[in-house]
Amino acid sequence: MDTLVSNTPTKPTDKFQSADFHRTYARPEVRMPEKLHHANVEQAGAHDQFSTERKHPVFFVDLPTVVLSMTIGGLLPGQVTNQHRHTYETVIYVIEGEGYTQIEDRLVEWKAGDAIYIPIWAWHNHGNRSETIGARYIACENAPLLQNLGVALREERGRDL
Repeated sequence: MDTLVSNTPTKPTDKFQSADFHRTYARPEVRMPEKLHHANVEQAGAHDQFSTERKHPVFFVDLPTVVLSMTIGGLLPGQVTNQHRHTYETVIYVIEGEGYTQIEDRLVEWKAGDAIYIPIWAWHNHGNRSETIGARYIACENAPLLQNLGVALREERGRDL
């Protein structure tokens, strides 16, 4: 009689079908990348293409993440970004300045020390309330996860629609 249940541990290279679910228990392993540190993120310079598209400076934290990303963004005095949406979540932490984020039909006021959540596929844009002082923030997104799955999408009003 054939045995359907195997006590043989799985290897990272094993391929599975749905009938093999009982064999797919988690076996974490460290995959140590070469790069673990990105010194002086903002001194490395703004990401030209993304900053031009977004019409404000954006600095990418260049680390080998496959699930999440972190950027440092800035809004010039009085600046308002284009409306856009994406299939990934965003959490923004405001480092300095005061402003607002329009998320669909809701206006969220923010200042240094606040955090803002941008839901998946919600139209949104950001504005700096000050005409003399810039605003800066850190944005964390799960975009790399969706990019690696092939389902990340971003649209910008005026460019894509």
